[in-house]
Amino acid sequence: MKLDVLRKLIREEVKGAIQDELKEILLEAVKSNKQPIQEKAPVVSSPIKSKSELRESYRNILGDTAASFNTSQIDQPLRVTNTDTVGPNGQLPEGTVSMDQIMGLMNRQ
Repeated sequence: MKLDVLRKLIREEVKGAIQDELKEILLEAVKSNKQPIQEKAPVVSSPIKSKSELRESYRNILGDTAASFNTSQIDQPLRVTNTDTVGPNGQLPEGTVSMDQIMGLMNRQ
């Protein structure tokens, strides 16, 4: 028997076996009287914290950053004289902030 004929025969038999099995599986699925599956998301209740507990948790999250971060770290803070920065009479805040100051604020931890 030639190799091509053998391959063709094997393919046909495998296809037939798979089709028979699929028919049986589908018939089982149709015949069974299963109730539809209803999924419910689990209800997770978070504990209610008092205001003092919330403040304390925020202090823990901020750590030393809140205590040490203030305007004293900038040599010359910007002075806003006019809140209009876009209009024809608007102006930007006076003062300068160097790149070193900006990088210093970003790198402090």
